[in-house]
Amino acid sequence: MASHMNQNQKAAQLHCEPLSTSAPTDAELASNRELEECMRQSGLFESQEESILREEVLGHLDRIVKLWVTRISIARGYSAQVVKEANAKIFTFGSYRLGVHGPGSDIDTLCVGPTYASREKDFFVVLHDMLLETPEVTELQAVSDAHVPILKFKFKGISIDLLYARLALWVIPEDLDISQESILRNVDEQSVRSLNGYRVTEEIVRLVPNIHTFRATLRCIKLWARKRGVYSNVMGFLGGVSWALLVARICQLYPNAVPSMLVSRFFRVYTQWRWPIPVMLRQIEEGSSLGLPVWDPRKNPRDRSHLMPIITPAYPCMNSSYNVSNSTLRVMIEHFNTALEVCKAVEGKQVGWSALFEAYEFLEAYRNYLEIDVRANGQDDLRAWKGSVESRLRQLILRIEWHTHGVLQCHPYPCELIGMRKQQHSGTFIIGLRRGKDGALIRKGQEIDLQRPVDQFKELINRYSDRKPGMAIYVIHKRKKSNAPSAAAGLGGLLTHPRSKRVAEITLVSQEMSSPLKKQKSAKYKRTEEAARGHDVEYPTKIIDNQLMMNASTTSGSLPSNKPVEDELESYSEIEFNRSKMGFEKLHVQ
Repeated sequence: MASHMNQNQKAAQLHCEPLSTSAPTDAELASNRELEECMRQSGLFESQEESILREEVLGHLDRIVKLWVTRISIARGYSAQVVKEANAKIFTFGSYRLGVHGPGSDIDTLCVGPTYASREKDFFVVLHDMLLETPEVTELQAVSDAHVPILKFKFKGISIDLLYARLALWVIPEDLDISQESILRNVDEQSVRSLNGYRVTEEIVRLVPNIHTFRATLRCIKLWARKRGVYSNVMGFLGGVSWALLVARICQLYPNAVPSMLVSRFFRVYTQWRWPIPVMLRQIEEGSSLGLPVWDPRKNPRDRSHLMPIITPAYPCMNSSYNVSNSTLRVMIEHFNTALEVCKAVEGKQVGWSALFEAYEFLEAYRNYLEIDVRANGQDDLRAWKGSVESRLRQLILRIEWHTHGVLQCHPYPCELIGMRKQQHSGTFIIGLRRGKDGALIRKGQEIDLQRPVDQFKELINRYSDRKPGMAIYVIHKRKKSNAPSAAAGLGGLLTHPRSKRVAEITLVSQEMSSPLKKQKSAKYKRTEEAARGHDVEYPTKIIDNQLMMNASTTSGSLPSNKPVEDELESYSEIEFNRSKMGFEKLHVQ
């Protein structure tokens, strides 16, 4: 193990010299102009009106947090001088600070407050209530138990993610520089993580050789990642900071390249990258007097398990992609390879740049899916409940991977689906299932029991501290109805519910049904469906080759005992998706 780690550490050493300093050729400049035109037509740039509105919102938010600290200082009975000097400050980071945000994008913001303004009582109670009373603020949601605690809301229609850092200072000056390492002294761990978002963004800006080229390239890669369904940190793919770090490293390697060259080099480099060798913009800083833990697989067993390490450049250096699983890593590598082939076709004048940004046909790639249906009694409850479930879906994927020893590969779809349920307050996530390339072959008739991982997921979800009556979740297997062969190898199996008559009936009626089955739906089914709403989790138990098997003891009289139910289920092709986030056009390489 030691020699293996030494080899990885040696391979991770960054070379000061770039791979190429060649200037772009005339052909590459012409290709870049075509890429720029493609980006303009993609609607990635916000209007001047929206840009002005964002500045107004940030100014208003800054005034609110200043008033918030003033109220706290008065409530604590501090002296008039302390009240006069009471201050908090708003910083932006992420895509907005990098200059790569688009229409409808959220703004990552950080509130920096004095030592007497606590996170638990002052930020999540006092400031929360002030925002709640602000007419321009809607959809306010507190996520206090997150890895990085956050307030999420909309301000005049602009989505805001607000973090908080409590500094070891009594007075927050207006010209405060939080990029300095000394700002981390004597602050809590959650504040360090909150500060890291801004500090990492500033380091990226400082370390890229050409900020304009970096921004243009990052816009392209982010659009590609969204279209391919691999843009989501919470789902086990990569979030905004990880994609920015990957692009920044390519910019360092090719400092004189134009964006069209960098996009092509991006996929060329990362299809050949030997994960888990880390991607780093600079050497990891060790031996600081602050003594904060940094990413180091030599010392930390947890760091050793990371599959796709992408290391943040600001102290304390961390892995921004720790959520990546075996399944999601395989999915991303597959998409990198596909994108590389498209880039080669673009270079050969076989297709235009728009081919790179055509969306992935998720439902054509998989024959089997897990549907996670989330329901609540009200929209506010649904928003909070759905966020809690979404943040834990990765745990379901990890449990399935471990339990099936790599036989099943899970591909979570990073956008919520709409139109799958008639309930007003509901949302649905889906996970594509297929045989893992590194797993054992599934023999015909072989059963794969998923009961245990879904039971464990149920236990995890039930720990949600703010759960209210009406909050329910159902995990249901569905198989795509298609006359044509699947675009990717499926399991060739469906899930059974052999436990009891009630469980089998709940499973059937909780799915959208095609016309023949709708006609057969009796009052008995309706009563069963109502009972299902109070059931915490409906889960699959076994995969059987090609059909859903239900024996006489588990089937109602309206359905034959051994008949495949594929024809009874509503075709996935009829489901309406939230196309504002992602379409389903097919990628063609001619």
